Amino acid sequence: MVAFSRMIQRPLNQLFVNFRGEEIRHGFLSRLAAALERRGINFFIDRDEQKGKDLKHLFKRIGESHIALAIFSKRYAQSRWCLNELAEMNRLAYNNQLKVVPIFYKVRVDDVRRQKGEFGRNFWKLAMTSSGEEIKNWKEALESVSNKMGLKLCDKSSEADFIKEIIEELERVRSRIPREEMKDYII
Repeated sequence: MVAFSRMIQRPLNQLFVNFRGEEIRHGFLSRLAAALERRGINFFIDRDEQKGKDLKHLFKRIGESHIALAIFSKRYAQSRWCLNELAEMNRLAYNNQLKVVPIFYKVRVDDVRRQKGEFGRNFWKLAMTSSGEEIKNWKEALESVSNKMGLKLCDKSSEADFIKEIIEELERVRSRIPREEMKDYII
């Protein structure tokens, strides 16, 4: 018999959204959030976190989630915090505790995967002030997550159509989560 320290209820179909705030928060992300709300998809973005809480609390939100969107943009790799969240998401995905869907917002998949182009310049600039272990974890996460089937928005594509595509993909991913995974979770 196994003893469990405590049981927690994970929010049904919780979605964690990982993104670089300044670049897309008030445009693309606000429209995506509205679409998620219309579809009744329970999601979490950092605007919903109580002000004054330690940022490490966001890792708890990632762990409570069933699905995570990693929204890569040109300035994404300027954020140590985005990359740390991505490394945590990658760790959970590796342990089959989280489904991660990469979203390539006006950035090339190969630039994310190999840290090239403007995305790569931003990554390597941040890496110059980071530890070797951090860089290793970030590179592993960027490669692993960008190797997953994802969705890509090009510069001249319709954001409205892209958001519909994201919602449809989330519904497909959500429908494949076994019902037993959507019950109480042990931590």
